[in-house]
Amino acid sequence: MVRIRVLVVDDHRIFAESLAAALAAEPDVEVAAAGSGPAALRCLERAAAEGRRFDVMLVDADLGIVTVPAPRAVAGGDDGLVDGISLVAGVRSHRIAVRSVVLAEKDDAARAALALQAGASGWVAKDCSLQRLLGVIRGVLRDETHVSPGLLTGVLRELTAARKHRTESEQLVESLTPREQEVLRCMVAGLGRKAVAERLFLSPHTVRTHMQNVLGKLGVHSTLAAVALARRAGVGPVDLPGDVVERGGQLA
Repeated sequence: MVRIRVLVVDDHRIFAESLAAALAAEPDVEVAAAGSGPAALRCLERAAAEGRRFDVMLVDADLGIVTVPAPRAVAGGDDGLVDGISLVAGVRSHRIAVRSVVLAEKDDAARAALALQAGASGWVAKDCSLQRLLGVIRGVLRDETHVSPGLLTGVLRELTAARKHRTESEQLVESLTPREQEVLRCMVAGLGRKAVAERLFLSPHTVRTHMQNVLGKLGVHSTLAAVALARRAGVGPVDLPGDVVERGGQLA
């Protein structure tokens, strides 16, 4: 029998343990539980190291995650995970092979859309039946996406608006010269002016000019706003050797 390995992530211990016990009663389901985002990441890391990866992660949308150092599995990512959706995004960005389903206290089309954009395969009510949840778990393993019918219209509207917003951001980024795009990627990585100058073999004055041009062409007034727009457009950071220079949302 092929067993489905499920990780339940919820900081409400009674709920997490009850759900884990109910799922574990199924003959083809194996369950573990974690009470925080960092604990979940450690479970995922340990399982991968042992060759026993989890298939599905069920994560509380309102998971309370404090700012802590990330484990090795996600070294190089943001430490400032603040909720379940951020955890899903962190898992996805570091290519941890697990399908994520977000469990929510209430319907919220905007947050459900954000969860799907972050990489979740479903948004499910916490009070749904066990059979419904099992159906979702098995469905996402068939590459299905699960959202309740009552949320579907709102979620599609949110995703359409987000796609339009991303298209506009992409057009702005495309207006940059190749050198300016390179500088923008350095900004996304959290590099300051001096570090960008050293990396690109430019003078700090030239880098300053490039950064000013980037802000002007993107129509923003700060580095943080430029980085946010770049991320919406799908612009990734340059590869950095050694330690990460962005931590907790603060740029070096």
